[in-house]
Amino acid sequence: MNKNYYAVLMAGGVGSRFWPISTTGYPKQFHDMLGTGDTLIQKTFKRLNKFVPTENILILTNERYNDLVLGQLPKVKQEQVVLEPAMRNTAPCILYAALKIQKINPEGVMIVAPSDHWIEDEEAFAKDVIACFEKCAKEEVLCTLGIKPTLPNTGFGYIEYDKTSKDQIKKVNQFREKPDYDTAKEFLAQGNFLWNAGIFMWSVKTIVNAFKNYQPEQYELFESGLSCYNNEDEGDFIAENYHKAENISIDYAILEQSRSIFVLEATFDWNDLGTWGSLFDKLDKDRTGNAVVNAKVLAEDAHGNMIRSKAGKIVVVDGLKDYIIVDKEDVLLIYPKSKEQDIKQVLNTVKDTFGDEYA
Repeated sequence: MNKNYYAVLMAGGVGSRFWPISTTGYPKQFHDMLGTGDTLIQKTFKRLNKFVPTENILILTNERYNDLVLGQLPKVKQEQVVLEPAMRNTAPCILYAALKIQKINPEGVMIVAPSDHWIEDEEAFAKDVIACFEKCAKEEVLCTLGIKPTLPNTGFGYIEYDKTSKDQIKKVNQFREKPDYDTAKEFLAQGNFLWNAGIFMWSVKTIVNAFKNYQPEQYELFESGLSCYNNEDEGDFIAENYHKAENISIDYAILEQSRSIFVLEATFDWNDLGTWGSLFDKLDKDRTGNAVVNAKVLAEDAHGNMIRSKAGKIVVVDGLKDYIIVDKEDVLLIYPKSKEQDIKQVLNTVKDTFGDEYA
């Protein structure tokens, strides 16, 4: 394995659209959403660990999830868990991690990847990432992986690339926000748009310089703690200063400003597993057309349902089509798949009505 390869797993999100399984205290990345025997963060760690040394994988997460990370990833040492004492979006924690890596290895190249995505062909994933690593090691560029659209999806951001380029890794013209349906159809018709998967690669030198150029205040804040990183003073510095960081995403902070961004069209299947419906799409279906995790299902005149319960529980469904049925100890959700984007609002209503302990 290349000792210059590093990985940063983003594992601080709540995943509220997967409520009631995903909660603030126990988010979806720590659940076995696919029924494979591994949680999503365990699957992601193993995928990256095939080409990134174990000690070079950092986990970016909220302080409250420290014990969950260490419990689910026994190979990981405490110093590899980068804890955020406040929610400040993706830019501050990425800069913080990059400075920690740069202090250890100025020649490092790193991937920033969500901990809760579904990727089937892990060999193709590794090949794509390493191709970007090699470019990033030679050139001062920022790379990302784009997913070839299969439909005019309005739930993803898009990446527009230079269609005249003959190179495998192409120059990015611009990032585009989540479009409406007609705009998404235009993107697909043009043929040079990819879904933004939120997977990024760069050298630590390049990303730190990008922050220095485009986010100087953010850079100065975190650079002032350089002497503390990777030693016993780090925790005190971060506790005192992290909340001062601007709440801003890496997209707005760096990617929409840099003119040196390149994209590689992914050669692997990908799903962001953002909703119960996306999980339904990726799971095998039983003979009645339902996707089932853990439960034993008896279905009559029922198909297209996403059904999950405690292991081994018998679930009898009659007359329901295209529903999300999720049963856990204190909550039962029976909800149309067509309204799955409203689950966040349902969660807020449950909190207001019954209390935060159900969130």
